[in-house]
Amino acid sequence: MKDTAPPPSRAAILLPWDKQAAHAAGQLRPAEARLAEAVGLAASIGLVVVRERIFILRAMTSATLFGKGQVEMEVPLLKEAGVDVVVVDAALTPVQQRNLERAWGAKVIDRTGLILDIFGARARTREGALQVELAHLEYQRSRLVRSWTHLERQRGGFGFMGGPGETQIEADRRLIVDRIVRLKAELDEVRRTRGLHRGQRKKVPHPIVALVGYTNAGKSTLFNALTGASVMAEDQLFATLDPTMRGLTLPSGRHIVLSDTVGFISELPTELVAAFRATLEEVAEADLLLHVRDISHPDSRAQARDVANVLNRMAKDGAVDEDWPRRTLEVLNKADVLGGIEQVVQGDGIAVSALTGEGLPRLLAEIDERLASRLDVIEVEIPFEDGAKLAWVYRHGEVLRREDGESFVRVTLRLSAADRARFEAL
Repeated sequence: MKDTAPPPSRAAILLPWDKQAAHAAGQLRPAEARLAEAVGLAASIGLVVVRERIFILRAMTSATLFGKGQVEMEVPLLKEAGVDVVVVDAALTPVQQRNLERAWGAKVIDRTGLILDIFGARARTREGALQVELAHLEYQRSRLVRSWTHLERQRGGFGFMGGPGETQIEADRRLIVDRIVRLKAELDEVRRTRGLHRGQRKKVPHPIVALVGYTNAGKSTLFNALTGASVMAEDQLFATLDPTMRGLTLPSGRHIVLSDTVGFISELPTELVAAFRATLEEVAEADLLLHVRDISHPDSRAQARDVANVLNRMAKDGAVDEDWPRRTLEVLNKADVLGGIEQVVQGDGIAVSALTGEGLPRLLAEIDERLASRLDVIEVEIPFEDGAKLAWVYRHGEVLRREDGESFVRVTLRLSAADRARFEAL
């Protein structure tokens, strides 16, 4: 049988770069690194990148963002390269997008549109699909402007099909708004279900440790190395979208729940931050955050700052608490690329290689110590005949010392504040 699959789209990646604006916004990475990331994003969904270029902007134009001469110069070059899709690594207004499509004779998408397409291709669970669809619709709603001529024709009808004289753009906007309302209701139900699951977990209160970090920092590889799971882990941007949780036993014998979450990226679209709030609630509930960094990446510092910016934005929205840095441990991953953990300046972080396993024992010990520091140390005396209470202590606490007397057992143990209150109520 002949392969009838359409050939992959040929793409051009164009980066409009205003150096002064970038510095004013606190962007640390150079234009070349930003362009390379955009090329990686495009390639991750099967686009064949045939042209890439940085355009230095002297002044942004409202009509096309690029200068008039820059737009005209690209016309023959894009045609010669057979470009189907032009990815502009910036935020485009609907008018700018339309004008560039007319000038270049090709489909044009901006950075937000590209990331949304990647998320749409990667969502695997129903929850992930709902969140991506919501983000897409929020984005599309902003694209419905009267500059789109095919949406300006009039339509008749009545009821939910549209009133007399209603334009296509008004009908489309109303349909999108209606669908957004339904999606938000479904996601509220997802959030309620997650809340019930968290309530069940609190009855057997294992601490939650969540992996956060820039996309492709190696979070899923680390998750697999620590838990023995088989979560999809590839050298690919946004390989993980849907959260995964697994149990893990630390060296002390303490049981924890490890959570793998979606990766962050610079200038993460607002639509995605809002849509993925249900997923990121796992981060808010975590007792400890492991900020996984690709320490071998030349822009590791800039990526770390981007992750902090997203978490700070979530804190302002009330999605996470503002003291998240206090319960964060930096994990400096991919040390093998630099020649091993001895070659990494570790500071307050823990250097590891999730691929080779180097440094993982120290990481587990540090997680153990961080979680232990949040517990109360108490000493209790339990009568020998009260076996149920003694079993409860071993099941919920970390026993540090035990002394058997004639009629009682003296136990020194660590307990969370909540478990201490439960024990005292027994």
